Amino acid sequence: MKKLYIVKKTKDFEDIINNGTNLKNKLFVVHCKNNNLPYDRFGISVSKKLGNAVFRNYYKRIIRSIIDNYKKDYVNSKDYIIILRKEAINKSYSELENELIALLNKEG
Repeated sequence: MKKLYIVKKTKDFEDIINNGTNLKNKLFVVHCKNNNLPYDRFGISVSKKLGNAVFRNYYKRIIRSIIDNYKKDYVNSKDYIIILRKEAINKSYSELENELIALLNKEG
């Protein structure tokens, strides 16, 4: 995923979480908000409570991979913040992929 498509700033994260809509399922929470840009941006959050840095980065790479595989399906000028829940630990890649894609499809 290119840096252009990533939400990095804390201010942006807070704005999307506080002022955007949210969708939830058992593995993920997704906050989204319109961004007035011709492309989508994604931010990924994995809590320190779930594990150490190696663990958190592993799951961030998995989520980035899922986004890269399906990003052509989601060109609707929105910012997304994807938060991993504790129940997602020890799930297979295909289970994570199905749950995240189903959640993003609800948003449109």
